[in-house]
Amino acid sequence: MNRILPQILACFRHRAIRTIFILFCLGGIVRSLPYFAPIHAEDIQQKDVAFEFSDRNHLPLGTVLSSDQNQTAIVTLSQVSPNFINGIIAAEDQRYYQHGAIDYIALIRSILEAFQAKKIVSGASTITMQLARLLEPAPRTLPNKFGEIWLSWRLSAGMNQQQILEAYINRLPMGGNLYGVEAAAKTYFNTSASELNLAQASLLAALPNDPTDLNPYDNLLGLKKRQNYVLKRMVEDGYITSIQAERAAQEKLTFQPKQQGIIAAPHFLFWLTEKLTHSSASDPLIQNGSTHYIKTTLDRPLQQFIESQIQQIIISLKDHNVHHAAAIVIDNHSGDVLAYVGSADYFNTDKLGRNDGVQALRQPGSTLKPFLYELALAEGIIQPNTILADVPSYYGIPGAKLYSPTDYSETFLGPVRVRVALANSLNVPAVKLLEKVTVPVFLERLKQLGFQHLIHSPDYYGLGLSLGSGEVSLWELAKAYLIMANQGKIINPNVILSQSQLIDPNLPSIDTAVPWQLITNMLSDPHARSYSFGIDSVLNLPFPVAVKTGTSSNYRDTWTVGFTTDYTVATWVGNFDGEGMQNVSGVTGAAPLWNRIVLYLHETQEPANFSKPLGFVQLPICATTGLRPTSDCSGGIVLEYFDLKSVSKYHQKLPQIKLNSEYNEWLSRQSHPQLTKNQLKIISPQADDYFVINSGETSELEFKITTPSQQPVEWWLNGKKLKLQSANSFFWSLQPGQWTLTVKQGTQQDTVDFQVQIADKKPYHRGFSLVDTNQ
Repeated sequence: MNRILPQILACFRHRAIRTIFILFCLGGIVRSLPYFAPIHAEDIQQKDVAFEFSDRNHLPLGTVLSSDQNQTAIVTLSQVSPNFINGIIAAEDQRYYQHGAIDYIALIRSILEAFQAKKIVSGASTITMQLARLLEPAPRTLPNKFGEIWLSWRLSAGMNQQQILEAYINRLPMGGNLYGVEAAAKTYFNTSASELNLAQASLLAALPNDPTDLNPYDNLLGLKKRQNYVLKRMVEDGYITSIQAERAAQEKLTFQPKQQGIIAAPHFLFWLTEKLTHSSASDPLIQNGSTHYIKTTLDRPLQQFIESQIQQIIISLKDHNVHHAAAIVIDNHSGDVLAYVGSADYFNTDKLGRNDGVQALRQPGSTLKPFLYELALAEGIIQPNTILADVPSYYGIPGAKLYSPTDYSETFLGPVRVRVALANSLNVPAVKLLEKVTVPVFLERLKQLGFQHLIHSPDYYGLGLSLGSGEVSLWELAKAYLIMANQGKIINPNVILSQSQLIDPNLPSIDTAVPWQLITNMLSDPHARSYSFGIDSVLNLPFPVAVKTGTSSNYRDTWTVGFTTDYTVATWVGNFDGEGMQNVSGVTGAAPLWNRIVLYLHETQEPANFSKPLGFVQLPICATTGLRPTSDCSGGIVLEYFDLKSVSKYHQKLPQIKLNSEYNEWLSRQSHPQLTKNQLKIISPQADDYFVINSGETSELEFKITTPSQQPVEWWLNGKKLKLQSANSFFWSLQPGQWTLTVKQGTQQDTVDFQVQIADKKPYHRGFSLVDTNQ
């Protein structure tokens, strides 16, 4: 027994030694692996470029220190005040120069606490580990902690401590969208990081601990408390004396305004910065590590005027659940963007102020209709005097209910001129017109105009494309209307003044100028849009202006886009979160803002008149037929444009007023039809209608006609003359069978066939009348 026990102990010692040796070797191997995949300073080099912007008249707009709507300025360690370096080391990693990537004592303590609490309780993060977390952000879990350690080892394998510290201070979150000490110093104190005094430096060193809650604009008291902690640690580490700490804590600091060094147009500056930094590397503007001066096309007084008007509009509409608005102004002669306002207040994060309403994708409502009508005119599908049917219409959609487009008024005007249909945003004529143009052709035209976000198939959008079923941006709308204002010339808006020039008359065009001139004439006709908007609406200005409004479904977005000969103005009013507004349409939401901007632009000089359509003359027509007026024209006589080639045809023969079957349902809804007084016509029931009744049920059907005179009317049903005469309508008790209704008056007569079935019997034909959309 005495011999066995020592042998067991000896064996145990050998095994323990072997285990320790194996673990030691494994640890050595794991620890050496990072040296085979080191991260060098150049691997994580920040390549952001700082841009200083001015408006077209050299008025400063602000400085953007990087891209992605985050402000960063890169500095070397020698360009940072020692006060800040000492403060950040004292607060974040007191023994930074005494250990490597990992503070193992603190790490073991943190891991044990995490195992016990099943969550991260205390930090053990060195500056190297914090840099790793800034490079690869991840939730603070135990597995992620090991990943952080691995990345820290790789950093220390490829970089010395000075390089790590430099990379760290340039990435520190400093509140809002600020990153790095240089960006914070310039934004908060309008100074460079090298010039920070002790009070400023210790305050900034306190920020990274909780940059959101300790933001100096929102919680200066909390930040000062953290500053005192930083100063205390600096005293303990011998960087400063207690007297210096006390003076720094009591020093009153003056902060820059909350706009973070931006005077005007923050959305525009961040958007342009991103475009510049994503440009070709050969662009002379894009040189890493320097600041570039960019003279933009903006007009700062105009920009600031619109910003203030947007704030006023939102205040006036707050009771209608309206919270956001945006606007853009473009010079028609050069394509220069003169104003770009993305929201009421970029810096109000609580109200989604950083969202850019100029670039956001939303449904445009009726603002695309002018481009559909222009295409139809260019293709010869319609003429200015064409009459379109604004009548109840039905479209079968596979797997869905019948689609029946209506306007917000849910009324129908019957026969309307192209001018009236477009100016009043009537939905049914637009859908009928798109059916003739076809969705693929119209979608391709919209892409030609610059609507590049309409990326889905024609089937995805369907006939609703004419009513705004796709999503576009205010920028795209403004660009398309700029093309319209320049009679089809393809123009890209310009934002840098050095690239500005007058528009070349030889630029490629979409179609000839004539259809664009006709559309402009229609959109600038206040009388044409009077049915929907009235003659004295905010769309009517004391000078020529073409304008179109739009409202998306459920009142989520309202738009107004228009132009004079000098400027194109596009406005949007709505909610970034997509919540519907209350009783707000294009004319009450975006139009008042548009009105104020256009009046401001022409405060000192009115615009010129629009060009008249080349090769067209105005001739009188009957408003309901589109033809030469006759004595029985009941819709009024108006002037409309005719191609000179069509003038002879206009005078050839005396037209007759005749409405086809497409109008039957609409006529049946009119209490006193006036458009068929020279035509005897049955308008109820309609041809091939059938009706289903329950067995034993008593139901009545209205027989209704329009008559050209007061002569007696004879009613015949299945060849049998009914006793009733001289009545324009009466009710007949429904009876099963196939029926032929005939009416006679003088030399005129009209006939329709219809059916009545018992509910338990299968009907012979279809269950309702479908409008013939090919007419």
